[in-house]
Amino acid sequence: MAGPYSGSPMTAAVEFETLHEIVQRARQNLGQNDWDYIVGGSETETTLRRNRLALDSIAFRPRVLRDVGRVEAGVEHFGRRMRLPVCLAPIGALEMFHTGAGASVARAAQAFGVGHMMSSVCKPGLEAVAAAAPDGLRLFQLYALGDEAFVDDHLARAAASGYAAFCLTVDTAYYSRRERDLAKRHFTSGRGRVAGRDFLARLDWRTVERVRAKSTLPLILKGIATAEDARIALDHGVDWIYVSNHGGRQLDHGRGTMEILPEIVDAVGVRAKIVIDGGFCRGSDVVKALAAGADLVGLGRMQCFALAAAGEAGILRMLELLGDEIRRCLGLLGVTAFAELDRSYLHAAVPANAPHVLSAFPLLTIDDYRY
Repeated sequence: MAGPYSGSPMTAAVEFETLHEIVQRARQNLGQNDWDYIVGGSETETTLRRNRLALDSIAFRPRVLRDVGRVEAGVEHFGRRMRLPVCLAPIGALEMFHTGAGASVARAAQAFGVGHMMSSVCKPGLEAVAAAAPDGLRLFQLYALGDEAFVDDHLARAAASGYAAFCLTVDTAYYSRRERDLAKRHFTSGRGRVAGRDFLARLDWRTVERVRAKSTLPLILKGIATAEDARIALDHGVDWIYVSNHGGRQLDHGRGTMEILPEIVDAVGVRAKIVIDGGFCRGSDVVKALAAGADLVGLGRMQCFALAAAGEAGILRMLELLGDEIRRCLGLLGVTAFAELDRSYLHAAVPANAPHVLSAFPLLTIDDYRY
């Protein structure tokens, strides 16, 4: 496990000139078990690879001779101005990568000006993370590991602690077989046997109804992967559809999220907003998602890499580099803001690299992403 990073954001800026250098440092800091936890998926890891395949199967159609002297990469959501259309996705084991865990991530998100979605199983806990970043855009994600009273308690606490939205994860009815861990007998005694997991298997639309009726917080459902479920979510008053396959860590042989996105966009229309995650690593990935109709992009593994590389300073530097990639990509496409993008800027293409969890970084020298 990585220890606390004592360097400043300025030091991180000097040390890391590219995103792949952050990933490289994370690998150097992490033991094999923690590294495999980040890069692994379920069973054959097909869904994990398809996330990158779906992104890498999209090419750009740039326009030229347009005034792009000033490019604005910010967006407005949840009543806040965000510097990038990015949210740090909910991750439950951040303490594996840095002792500050969720508090460090929340502070970095606040300092930079993007959203942070706090996982209900992330340390140091709901209230402590809120206290660490009182002025940040904080969203709360719940695994419903209990009965109605359990859900209601977390809903009330999230509202009292100033979280801007409430997210319910809906794709974890069963804990998947993550063979990188199983093959080493690592995590098998804890993960997957969390108290209350039986409640996840019995979760249904009635819980969504109850949450919607009990709270005025914007409601997000995370784990939507079909137009059919997106439409049902709309009928239940859901405000945000979160297109996700848990980073390829739940159902194996699923589709990549960018392959799923068009049908969700067509089904949702203007009735709800859309956030997507699943393999997003580069600024060009974020631009592709918004051109295809998403409103926000969740960063999971990149958040872990940055935290493991340099703690809070690593998160800040990762966001700085991502923002630079995004602004350059927008300018080279011939647009000055995300509002000018649409699907006409995208085209189907054959991937140039074989898809895997690190294929966004072909200059990396890491060759042990396989078990």
